[in-house]
Amino acid sequence: MKQLEEIKGLGPKTRVALEKLGIKTSDDLLYYYPFRYEILKKSNLEKLKQDDKVVVDGNVESIPSVFHINGRLDKMNFRFMSGGKLLQVVIFNRAFLKSKIPIGTTITVIGKYDYKHNMIVANDIHLGALPNTEKIEPVYHSYGGVGGKQIRSYLFQLFSEGIDVVDYIPEGLSLKYQFMDKTRSLKQIHFPTNKNSLKAALLRAKYEELFLFMLKMNYLKREKQHTNGLKRDISFAFVEKFIKSLPFSLTDDQMICAKAIYQDLNDSKRMNRLVQGDVGSGKTIVSFIAMYMNYLSGYQSALMVPTEILAHQHYKKLTEIFEPYYIRIAVLTGKTKIREKREIYEGLKNGTISIVVGTHALISEAVEYQNLGLVITDEQHRFGVNQRSNLRNKGITPDILYMSATPIPRTYALTIYGDMDVSNIHTMPSGRLPVITSLKKNSEIRDVLESMYQELKNGHQVYVIAPLIEESEKIDLENVTLLEEKMKKAFGKFYQIGVLHGKMSSKEKEEVMKNFEQNEVQILISTTVVEVGVDVPNATMMVIFDSERFGLSALHQLRGRVGRSNLQSYCVLISDFEKERLSILTETTDGFKISEEDFKLRGSGDLFGVRQSGDMQFQIADIKKDFSILVKAKEDSEAYILSGKIEENSILRAYVQGTKVLS
Repeated sequence: MKQLEEIKGLGPKTRVALEKLGIKTSDDLLYYYPFRYEILKKSNLEKLKQDDKVVVDGNVESIPSVFHINGRLDKMNFRFMSGGKLLQVVIFNRAFLKSKIPIGTTITVIGKYDYKHNMIVANDIHLGALPNTEKIEPVYHSYGGVGGKQIRSYLFQLFSEGIDVVDYIPEGLSLKYQFMDKTRSLKQIHFPTNKNSLKAALLRAKYEELFLFMLKMNYLKREKQHTNGLKRDISFAFVEKFIKSLPFSLTDDQMICAKAIYQDLNDSKRMNRLVQGDVGSGKTIVSFIAMYMNYLSGYQSALMVPTEILAHQHYKKLTEIFEPYYIRIAVLTGKTKIREKREIYEGLKNGTISIVVGTHALISEAVEYQNLGLVITDEQHRFGVNQRSNLRNKGITPDILYMSATPIPRTYALTIYGDMDVSNIHTMPSGRLPVITSLKKNSEIRDVLESMYQELKNGHQVYVIAPLIEESEKIDLENVTLLEEKMKKAFGKFYQIGVLHGKMSSKEKEEVMKNFEQNEVQILISTTVVEVGVDVPNATMMVIFDSERFGLSALHQLRGRVGRSNLQSYCVLISDFEKERLSILTETTDGFKISEEDFKLRGSGDLFGVRQSGDMQFQIADIKKDFSILVKAKEDSEAYILSGKIEENSILRAYVQGTKVLS
């Protein structure tokens, strides 16, 4: 394995850009897979219609002109001769190519054909002519000017010098499925020669990734079955008294879930339970009940959440619920002041703090617990296996409770979370009204603004959601800044508008959310940073721009930020595309049904389309599209563990124990 500085021609600026993409070594580069592939085959201009995709080669006939738009974007155009036909070419954000394509240069242009204006609106330009045969072009995510061509040039160098990779698939399984050699597989993924070879290479890479995932899960399951839990003797009478003291009644599903956790905690075996429930179904209070049970046993509880906003929100609710019990509670994040951190560290170490809620700061080396008995991770799919293990290992044998508001079908849950017991919360708390969801086109924005005005006039608040937009994407998409300007024009004279996005500091985010919670801000323009856990009961409307850019489950998560009281709430999806897919959200508010539909819609797909990553964030596999491979990997991993061969395989044994062997 090489460090980036050892790769020829790779300078400091490029190294910084690659590191932003998560590439720090030659191994990272080898496993930085394309996110899609393009099939490049010469088009016949005479047979093309308006807006057809076009791939043609020819010669540059004029000096390219560059125009700058809004100071951030650029537009380049030039004349282009292909097959005796003179066309105009327009391309955005490729001004750096101007010096490389003087008059007479042979190039290949890929884009959309505008028959009416005799023009190609290009999305890419390649130097040189295309071969007469079909060519498969990998497409990589880029950053800071480092694109696919540069990435492939460094990869070409690595393959030319020879690579040394670790093959994790046991020899017997490689022979059984007649898998392609791993080195050849990696080369095909980055430099495909034909469709069949690429499919074989992708199958091998996906199987290896899923086999390792399931091997680790099944190994953990076996370890769990041999792990004794903490000794407890909790009286359910005290638990019932606590539940009755709550300012609301539990739903049937919440009570069933609480009783299952009670049985787990009193059992001699270690608890390892996943609670998945729809947005707003009341998983949080179930976790609070679990922490109270743990407190009755004399143990400490740690609740790890993915964002600082959510950590402070849970802390506030915990202090309210547990105020009569004089339980000391702390909140710990990366932004906690040093003096406060020291006090919290001391309180956790000497046992005077019984409950701590925080972000990944809970697993830092400085944190020591006196008697950690319960570990809860909220939105558990957002934490990696190693992060969860680090927190789990802070205790001797603490019980584990995972929470997720991204429900998945039971068949998938039992496979992916094979080492856990799974509880589902379907019923919603009483008094909640289903969120009325509608689908609008951009041309209907006036109607949307009128609906917003009605809610604001009634004293309610509104979320406006914009996806994160990179500079290289289409310029007509709404970004946060543009939305802020538009909302100020429409409502700025009458209502306060706040902005929330990932680049803001923790303090800035907290200030904006505090103002929104206290109704000092009536319209909150935000990216998906509000997706998890933000709870403002007075917010009754959410407007999501460019909603086609989100998965159904992500949209449902966002929609869950409204409808959190007995007030009728609304969600408006704005999009000119994918009406059939988005209409599912207008028909149901059941997250489990939406999840099923999401799996169906995204479960099949063209190999050469955009790869849709699941929540697990695999590098190349997709649990939705590749579920059949996952099932096979699960079966093979179980059989491999039962055979005892894993004890003879030092590489795989090290992997399941948390040490990945690198090349």
